[in-house]
Amino acid sequence: MRLVVAAIGRLKDGPERELAERYRKRAEQTGRRIGFRDMEIVEIRESRAQEVGKRMVEESIALANVIPDKAIVVLLDERGENLDSTTLAQRLGGWRDDGRPSVVFAIGGDDGLAPTLRTKANMRLAFGATTWPHQLVRIMLLEQIYRSISILAGHPYHRA
Repeated sequence: MRLVVAAIGRLKDGPERELAERYRKRAEQTGRRIGFRDMEIVEIRESRAQEVGKRMVEESIALANVIPDKAIVVLLDERGENLDSTTLAQRLGGWRDDGRPSVVFAIGGDDGLAPTLRTKANMRLAFGATTWPHQLVRIMLLEQIYRSISILAGHPYHRA
């Protein structure tokens, strides 16, 4: 199974990008042994449209364009489910075991995502009710993906 984090915006060079890359590499290395063949980050340019609604639609279309056929789509959304790490790992493992070719985790822009993309989601995931900067959401998501893979691999990283 291929794992993709598709995000509106780009992380600048510096500690945030380095930390995101560290978790991506860890997830990829550990995941290869248990059926996760690739871990990719796709950065999508922010829309320059003046109107909020148009920005949301343009960014949502750009995200939808990187979602392969038959992929599981997980949207990061403050109104989504708050899952513990073990439950997220179980879902990821279940999708892998069902033979799904990929999971795409989508992080929208500052204005959120268009309703049309929300309807395509298999799951909406939240990291609590708090609003987080997109850079931190990406790092937290990559850490949780790595943690989930570690749980599935029986690696001691996760200590509940």
